[in-house]
Amino acid sequence: MIHISELSQHFGKGSIVVIVITLILFIVALFVKGFTHKLLLEIAIFLVSVKLILITYSNSVSSKNLEKKIEELDAKLDILIAKE
Repeated sequence: MIHISELSQHFGKGSIVVIVITLILFIVALFVKGFTHKLLLEIAIFLVSVKLILITYSNSVSSKNLEKKIEELDAKLDILIAKE
């Protein structure tokens, strides 16, 4: 399960605000428009937003992992150079 502290590492405050506003607007649209044919459009827009959020999170995690591996390689190179 994802905790709020983990989210703040991968998303800025502005991104979290946009996520919350998107969710609130989607819920408001459900009550205002009701369960009509326009609801499918609202759901599609919401799902695109969720997909973009998931892609951003995935990219952030991958970036942090790559950064960690590069730092490890740099440390190993420093050790090899020091031995020579």
